[in-house]
Amino acid sequence: MGAQGPRDLESTLDGKIALITGGESGIGLAAATLFVAEGARVHLVGLDEVKLKEAADRLGPENALASVADVADESAVSAAVSAGVPHYGHYDVVFSNAGNSGEIAEIPDYPSEVFARTLNIHVLGAFHVLKHAVPHMRDGGSVLITSSVVGLIGFPGLPAYVAAKHGQVGLMRAAAKELAPRRIRVNTLHPGPTSTAFQDDIEIRATGKDQAAAAREFDALIPLGRHTTTGEIARAALYLASDASAMVTATTFAIDGGMSG
Repeated sequence: MGAQGPRDLESTLDGKIALITGGESGIGLAAATLFVAEGARVHLVGLDEVKLKEAADRLGPENALASVADVADESAVSAAVSAGVPHYGHYDVVFSNAGNSGEIAEIPDYPSEVFARTLNIHVLGAFHVLKHAVPHMRDGGSVLITSSVVGLIGFPGLPAYVAAKHGQVGLMRAAAKELAPRRIRVNTLHPGPTSTAFQDDIEIRATGKDQAAAAREFDALIPLGRHTTTGEIARAALYLASDASAMVTATTFAIDGGMSG
């Protein structure tokens, strides 16, 4: 029997519906693009209305719905879900991916209001997404939360971001046990430094160098010697979103070139 090409097989997410926060750019948009290519329809949620519309238009109106919401605002998350559920009927995948970086400063100098805002976006925001979207998930679905390599290790000068990314792991572990009777898996993704504008900003501020020099300095921290790509993170998300990971739950899935090892 001859080998089958990837498009000869049933698409990985055929007929599935995915909610993706932070879906207008970076990892979220890369995942949305791959999910649609693999047969899913997506509900993109984010802050930037123009980028959201551009992303939804690019994916096609038959494949994508867009809603503006700040995940730290519970009423906004509830309203976004309330727009998505009548449109699609349910969710199979919930991908909590929205985030911010906070400040670069040591703890004595770190602004308390920025610390609180960073935790609100990452931890409270992920909680809001799960609280309002999970009741509309079909049994056997998948929840993903984008944490970070710094959700597995410490890193100086980023106390809020590190604390928030560790907090997401705790939320994941609680949710994984809670949702196991419904066969809904819950996992965190832990990208290492990834080639995005978001990461460029962190590296430039952390090192005080230009983008290229800052990237080289961070590459030196990664055993495999380079940044991860958004496409590589999207493929990891695809695995966790698909039925191929039916027995994978409560895991911290690192895609960091060995940085956390």
